[in-house]
Amino acid sequence: MSARISVMFVVVGLFFGFGLMDCCVNAAKFDELFQPSWAFDHFDYEGELLKLKLDRNSGAGFGSKSKYMFGKVTVQIKLVEGDSAGTVTAFYMSSDGPNHNEFDFEFLGNTTGEPYSVQTNIYVNGVGNREQRLNLWFDPTQDFHSYSIFWSQKQVVFLVDDTPIRVHSNMEKHGLPFPKDQPMGVYSSIWNADDWATQGGRVKTDWTHSPFIASYKGFEIDACECPASVTAAENAKKCTSNGSNRFWWDEPTIAELNVHQSHQLVWVKAHHMFYDYCTDAARFPVTPAECEHHRH
Repeated sequence: MSARISVMFVVVGLFFGFGLMDCCVNAAKFDELFQPSWAFDHFDYEGELLKLKLDRNSGAGFGSKSKYMFGKVTVQIKLVEGDSAGTVTAFYMSSDGPNHNEFDFEFLGNTTGEPYSVQTNIYVNGVGNREQRLNLWFDPTQDFHSYSIFWSQKQVVFLVDDTPIRVHSNMEKHGLPFPKDQPMGVYSSIWNADDWATQGGRVKTDWTHSPFIASYKGFEIDACECPASVTAAENAKKCTSNGSNRFWWDEPTIAELNVHQSHQLVWVKAHHMFYDYCTDAARFPVTPAECEHHRH
């Protein structure tokens, strides 16, 4: 079934606006938006619920049928229960090629009773190493929670249940590149990463607990669809507001966080973040330039 293309009013979480959109996708069924990309036999479908399995033989992953430029992508995930040490469940956007852009959620499993942590990372023109880690303020294995990536020409925002946990702002005026010229696919996967995922690789995957299962529902993409037959430059032009079209992601009201969202982000950083590459002097003796600008 193809994704529904329509002219619509869009209200998306805390980021909202409206405008005519003849380019854009708004759908919420897995098979409208996504397809399995590997290990088809590790997928279980239970109506609107999708489960991905990880065992000794394989993990599993899926990807979007189309690529997009700007908008918001969301999925609801219930993470692996119990002893999930060594496992990683990822939800991310990425373009193609060695100079790709990428926005990552990586959920790092842990031993029973330890908090589940989430690592975010951003690649710009093929360069990553922008990790932040935080402990979630709830048990993500007991119920579904929404994880979203909002992307505009002004900022990239990671959200958990519509609470912003990270913002990467456009700082081109300071000479820093910003990811805004490559269409990106939407992906998710579960795999074994016990060489690094849990306590730096000190805790290994206990396969007696397998299969490890991540459950998904509520797939939503409200974004500008980019046909493969169209050049990146043409897609960027099509997906940017101009005199005749005004896309919700370009509305001035969401060019930056509002006061409430800013307070939420401060709370997350103060109470839940335990690693920020910007303050890792061992890895970065010279503070990365975007960290300096984000402070101001």
